[in-house]
Amino acid sequence: MHPEFISFELFGKPVTIHFYGLLIALGATLGYFYAAKTAKRELGIESDVIQGLARWVIIAAFVGGKLFYYFESPAYYFGEPANMLKNFRTGFVFYGSLIFAIPTVIWYFRKHKLPFWPMMDLVAVTGCIVHVCGRMGCFFAGCCYGKPTDMPWGISFSDTLSQAKPLNTPLHPTQLYEIFLILSILVVLLMFKRHKRFEGQLFFLYIMMYAVGRSVTEIFRGDIRRGFIIENVLSHSQLISLVLISLVGIFYYRFSKKQKPIVKRKP
Repeated sequence: MHPEFISFELFGKPVTIHFYGLLIALGATLGYFYAAKTAKRELGIESDVIQGLARWVIIAAFVGGKLFYYFESPAYYFGEPANMLKNFRTGFVFYGSLIFAIPTVIWYFRKHKLPFWPMMDLVAVTGCIVHVCGRMGCFFAGCCYGKPTDMPWGISFSDTLSQAKPLNTPLHPTQLYEIFLILSILVVLLMFKRHKRFEGQLFFLYIMMYAVGRSVTEIFRGDIRRGFIIENVLSHSQLISLVLISLVGIFYYRFSKKQKPIVKRKP
């Protein structure tokens, strides 16, 4: 894939718009409009409150995603801080963004006295929308690429700007695997939305399903710089997935046992 969307000159200076940033921006825009419309219709929350939430989540996701990316090769980045500025617009870890975003939304919900678990369900669906666009950006950038494969659906990256290595070699399209995974989760959440048994159910399902799916897609990943707890056996993301599955599974079980009738807001 070609990482650059368009290049042009502006006031005599070259400007390049990359697919990665463009698709992240598209995901954030679509996610905001979905969240604002749904929060107003179902919870009576005004769009300016959602706009403020979006700003804080974007900041937290950027910082967390970038920080976890640096932790994948700490000697390279922290040993020579100037390396942090290389490819600054790309290179993020989803779990880092998630781990930083969750406490941020909790703080924001409490500050504005928003209904916590209904909002977390809204965040789950919105997160899928943003995430799937982000993975499309990964595909165009060539990051998060897979291992070499002989499968007929292998994808070869030829652009020298692509982060995928090696070039011109069929690789597992792990970015597309994740896109399919996230879209499947989104469909499940929308199906459960009308018939959920307790507030927070969509959020718990989102975390558990993604963690299980991510554990599987990690098997096919070829970008070894993402880091391992046990070399070529257990990656950082797989460990985080296992922890999330365990913790969220416990919460899901407890919430399902203490379920209360869901009060539907009249339109």
